[in-house]
Amino acid sequence: MTPAQPTRRNFLKGSLRSPDHTLMRPPRAVDAFPTLCDGCTKCETACPENIIVMGKDRQPVIDFTHGLCTFCSECANACPTGALDPLLDLDWNWKPAISQTCFSQIGVTCRSCEDACDQNAIRFKLRLGGRSEPQIDSDSCSGCGACAHVCPANAVTFKLSQPEMSEAIT
Repeated sequence: MTPAQPTRRNFLKGSLRSPDHTLMRPPRAVDAFPTLCDGCTKCETACPENIIVMGKDRQPVIDFTHGLCTFCSECANACPTGALDPLLDLDWNWKPAISQTCFSQIGVTCRSCEDACDQNAIRFKLRLGGRSEPQIDSDSCSGCGACAHVCPANAVTFKLSQPEMSEAIT
């Protein structure tokens, strides 16, 4: 981590390190979220899906083990500091990744994630030996977390994907 700006807030919080921008913050988090959020828990209380929990840094993070995100913006509407902005375009670039502990990859029939996905972004490719490999269509996936919530193997994690860069036309 690189050093943070030596602001009074960072000094009083006992943290002169940069915040971790790889944490899954609630939807509609502004770029300055780590400095604007005061940890009031109003977003956590407002979330009808109960997926917002307070992280180790005493700021909210998303936990899909409790449910999925409907992108309702109740958390942003409840935010008094502007760390979550309900008027901000939803730019949710968190996409699922499925680990080798997925039951289907070890020969146990399971399609829980595929069944839970309203966007039909998860399909299974059959392999030899009764195994199947989950494949995710990133373009169709909203990143809502329904797949992670229902996975009995806890094989679904989320990674921040970078928007595709279009090739320069020469």
